[in-house]
Amino acid sequence: MIVTFCGHAHYTESEEDERKILAFLTEKVGDGDAALYLGGYGEFDAFARKCGRKFQETHPRTQLLFVTPYITPEYQKNHLAYKQELYDGILYAGLENVPPRFAISRRNKWMAEQADCVIAYIDHAWGGAYQTYLYAKRRGKYIFNITNKEL
Repeated sequence: MIVTFCGHAHYTESEEDERKILAFLTEKVGDGDAALYLGGYGEFDAFARKCGRKFQETHPRTQLLFVTPYITPEYQKNHLAYKQELYDGILYAGLENVPPRFAISRRNKWMAEQADCVIAYIDHAWGGAYQTYLYAKRRGKYIFNITNKEL
């Protein structure tokens, strides 16, 4: 099962949100094989990685994968070595022909396309995370918004 995350860059983590995510993963993924696709930018992404690691402690068939929007030699040198320490692996969505300023939003769409379900933190109707949420919704993905808001 592939689970991806999308949420606002500005986020304050809470134990309640952690419990919600871990309960969701336990219910939907269980002890099966799982790949958690993570964006690696912003506070919600860091929180999602933290929750993924916690879930992985009791569900070892889970992989945390950073999906990079860039593959340039400079980016690899300056960023990917650090990301390799934080994740079990790195995926590239094949965005060579996408202008760099659109790479993150296109990567987010790619992640939503690949996912069986999306765990979201969306509490307002603007920004890149909201656009990814709308895209996943249009694609018919199962979305668990931990804010319990319907936007």
